Amino acid sequence: MPEALTLSTLLATNPNTAALKNGAISSPLVHFDYADIKTVNRMFKKLVREQAFDLAEVAIVTFLQAKAYGKPYVLMPAAVVVRGQHHTIFYNPAKGHLNPGDLNGKRVGVRAYTQTTGAWLRGMLEEDYGVDFKTIRWITFEEPHVAEYVDPPFVERAPEGKELLQMLQDGEIDAAIFGSENPEGLTPLIPNAAAAAQDWAARHGGVPINHMMVVRESITESRPDVIREVYRLLKESAAAAVPPPKNPLRFGVENVRKSLDTILDYSTRQGLIPRRYSVDKLFNDVTRSLE
Repeated sequence: MPEALTLSTLLATNPNTAALKNGAISSPLVHFDYADIKTVNRMFKKLVREQAFDLAEVAIVTFLQAKAYGKPYVLMPAAVVVRGQHHTIFYNPAKGHLNPGDLNGKRVGVRAYTQTTGAWLRGMLEEDYGVDFKTIRWITFEEPHVAEYVDPPFVERAPEGKELLQMLQDGEIDAAIFGSENPEGLTPLIPNAAAAAQDWAARHGGVPINHMMVVRESITESRPDVIREVYRLLKESAAAAVPPPKNPLRFGVENVRKSLDTILDYSTRQGLIPRRYSVDKLFNDVTRSLE
């Protein structure tokens, strides 16, 4: 039996990872030293700036930027968070009605310009609602995870002490992207968001991928057996999810290709990455072979 390897690991606890994290699924070939976290995205900066983990869940735009700036990670074809995005942008009806096509020239708040949810939404708004994201003033509250990235000139930082929800309630911004939250008193910008998301997914090869797994590239070179075992464990854990996910996770390059192609297109047009990669270049020979 080859020597077991322990991987410092960043992975949120949810139904599809529970069996792996609680030890119900395990392997003598690999052990996981899990980061003690409450909110996984708060550790993405530590991942890409300090290379603090061997194996990690990460937002796909953060990974694309990390690749662009030479961080030592390679993508695994394992989605760990997928979801529709149309429901995440809101406006304040007390300030007047707003349609998606009315956003041109407006001020829109988002946690960070580089946030993956924001990147998906900007692409969707441009593609389906005629929104020119460059005419919008994007008001942000956090810096990019990847230190080398500089926001475009149409992005500005909110004044110190300001909060996204309060700015929208006060009319200082016209709409806002809230990620997982569903604030009271606000109206979704995109009507019939669930149906719109379902239609978009049918046209783009599935529900948008938010988070995927990455691994330190040197480990793929020294221990490809461990990488294959990690992938097997992730798949088994996802299959054991209770309750089963509403949007099934996708594993294997061909099953994530269309979604990755789309976010690569969106990220390139939005200036999030300096050049467009092919999907296959996001993987190396070891991770590309995982099925």
